[in-house]
Amino acid sequence: MLVRRCLFILSVFLLSACSSLPEQLTAQSEEVITDYPIFAAHEGTADVRLGGMIATVTNLADKSRVEIVNLPINKTGKPDISTDANGRFVAYIDGFIDPVTYAEGRLVTVVGKSQPTEQGKVGEFDYTFPVMNAYGMHLWRVEESVIVHDFDSYLYPCYSINCRSSRMGSSRAKVIQEVK
Repeated sequence: MLVRRCLFILSVFLLSACSSLPEQLTAQSEEVITDYPIFAAHEGTADVRLGGMIATVTNLADKSRVEIVNLPINKTGKPDISTDANGRFVAYIDGFIDPVTYAEGRLVTVVGKSQPTEQGKVGEFDYTFPVMNAYGMHLWRVEESVIVHDFDSYLYPCYSINCRSSRMGSSRAKVIQEVK
């Protein structure tokens, strides 16, 4: 009996440690479009959850226009920074958002209702933007960590009290970027 209780408590803690979708990215319906090509081709109103990198922020009189370079998102809503962008879309957000906080290059995921497309430009190129009226958004940060692998020889002779490792071997480092 005690073993069952311990296993139950352990499983509750393990399941609570699993990452999930942030609360502000919860859609208002069960059917949510999370694929950019489907959103770009969709006509009508539907719930959409997409993410990517902020390209521009324009504050209008009563809302803000955020142009986002789309990146695929995973089930927790995080943009996948290891893939190439596959289009752009516009999210309108009620009220003012600070362009410094929502700076160019920041990762964001938005959820909202799809709207008719709008014409615009990317540089001098004419572009048709899929549009959504966002009712939820989440800013992400990218954390970097460096893993160093030393390939030193640990057979360096020790001739005194202060032994030191040899720097005759090689080292290799890898930078890992993780969206959090």
